[in-house]
Amino acid sequence: MRFIRRYNSATPRLIDSIVGTNIGARLMRVSLGLIVLTLIALPFADLAITTRDPWSELGRMFVGFITPNILATESPLHAVLLTVAFAFWGVALGILLGFPLALLFMRSRLVRVGCAFVRAIHELFWALLFLQVFGLSAITALAAIALPYAGIFAKVYAEILLQIDTAPQQTLPQGVDRLSRFLYTELPLAWARLASYTRYRFECALRASVLLGFVGLPTLGFHLESAFRQGRYHEAGALLWAFYLLIALLPFWAHRRLVPLWLLGTLFLLGPWPTVDGELLWRFLSVDIWPQPLLAGDFKGLALWFTQLPDLLPAIGNTLLLGLMSTAGSLVVCLLLWPLASRHFGQRATRWLGTGALIGLRSTPELLLAFIFLLLVGPSLLPAWLALSLHNGALIAFLAARHADQLKFGMPGLKGVNLYAYELMPRIYPGILALLFYRAEVIIRETALLGMLGVATLGFHIDSSFAYLMFDQAVALLLITALLNIGVDALSRRLRPDALAPTIERTCEG
Repeated sequence: MRFIRRYNSATPRLIDSIVGTNIGARLMRVSLGLIVLTLIALPFADLAITTRDPWSELGRMFVGFITPNILATESPLHAVLLTVAFAFWGVALGILLGFPLALLFMRSRLVRVGCAFVRAIHELFWALLFLQVFGLSAITALAAIALPYAGIFAKVYAEILLQIDTAPQQTLPQGVDRLSRFLYTELPLAWARLASYTRYRFECALRASVLLGFVGLPTLGFHLESAFRQGRYHEAGALLWAFYLLIALLPFWAHRRLVPLWLLGTLFLLGPWPTVDGELLWRFLSVDIWPQPLLAGDFKGLALWFTQLPDLLPAIGNTLLLGLMSTAGSLVVCLLLWPLASRHFGQRATRWLGTGALIGLRSTPELLLAFIFLLLVGPSLLPAWLALSLHNGALIAFLAARHADQLKFGMPGLKGVNLYAYELMPRIYPGILALLFYRAEVIIRETALLGMLGVATLGFHIDSSFAYLMFDQAVALLLITALLNIGVDALSRRLRPDALAPTIERTCEG
């Protein structure tokens, strides 16, 4: 994949540039600080196992995974095609909205703030919001994907365009308008990077489309949740295999030449379109989502309204605590697992299995992983911690292994632990840490989302507010969640190695 090759080529230049500097000491302080903070925070986390026999349940799940039964699912092909349709059209609309914003991104603070806000809220939270107006329809699904993706595309596309070579512009005649300069010099140079990132984002959209099933839309996620919740593990295993094959064969069935055919063909799956009552929509936007004291100009009543919000400090504390633990857990998982997929360790069979395991973990949505662990160990922070650590750790480990495979040895003859500790880790660790802190904002976003499974984060109160039709409270909690995510993203930018930041941002957004 092109985004991996750019990651591979950037890190050796980083290593060359930091010789003789103190970046190694800085990375060590940051890493130790993260681990120490996590160890201090662990006693405050609810990590209880409340199920009686989790190993027996895990065994049943494993048997179902290796003996799948696709015939147990009603209309599995329709669920797969609808998942693909939501992903294709969500990304297409995200590009349509995000690309013009990318051209204004660096010039307008308002555009930057707006994009930061919409991408800070998870697709499922947007789906819960649109669900109140458009119901279980394609409009809900497409808007839930397109809106945050527009903010992501605007940011990443703008950074790609900012970094292209401006020398070709000097070859154009004097007086050429700005649009012509963009079409003939900037866009052709950036096209490969834009296309590469768009392909990566489409893979993310497939995972998001699966998750939309958790709010009732009939994608793969809807059938997966039903099968796992009811203990039909043979059916769940078949659906998981279908999703993994969908991801594995992505370069073939989603080739750029086939995209127009997919867009046209899946258009017929999106109906029927709902009838939207204009008066109800206007009431929802102008009345329902705003605190009534604010609309009445009663500021004393507004203060009382704030006191009626759920107890936010524990929810925010659990969100930050789980985010911290998951960031540290992702680092540990990455350091343990990346050698399994590297050519420098093991045999071909073990590397094949290791690579497959990493791809499976990084491809499985965190919410689905957490849901599976929840069935095993019961409701606590533990299933969410395991899910976030394994998913993000596997993603970073996969990239780290590909980077390590490109390195040439400076100390020949080293093997095993010595090769890992003295040759490879010092050279790939800056990239690992940069990716880790880049994922920190994504981890916080997913941490809030996992509240939908009963984990006591902000997402739990957001989901409850929507369930009880308290839309003003739900929107207020969404605003708090977005501000929290933006703050964590700003902090992670200060902590990660700066020299890798542009490359990481272009390749691993979201």
